[in-house]
Amino acid sequence: MALVTFSSPDYKDKTVYAVAGSHTQTLLKLALENKVPIAFNCKDGECGTCLVKVSSVDSKPRMSGHLTAKEIGVLKELGKITQKEIDDIAVTDMPATWRLACQFIVRDEDILVEY
Repeated sequence: MALVTFSSPDYKDKTVYAVAGSHTQTLLKLALENKVPIAFNCKDGECGTCLVKVSSVDSKPRMSGHLTAKEIGVLKELGKITQKEIDDIAVTDMPATWRLACQFIVRDEDILVEY
């Protein structure tokens, strides 16, 4: 079980349990199921509306979750990731800070999601 805390300047923080490693439980799906008002349009990683910042809530290093090709393109277009960062992620397996909620699969780690 993972704890995911959703945080926004406009709404009170909300922490929910997530089934980790389901390979279908995206952050956006989890947010919608728990009535967390993350903005979205396409749900397919093409528009960038569901952009979120993901960080660890404890001292453990975050697990890496692969960036989809769509996600890389949108994050680059939004100026949230550079080619150097993409190359570094591929080599070091370090996680990206900025993600699209519709593409990020929840893993077995406690995270803070700022939207």
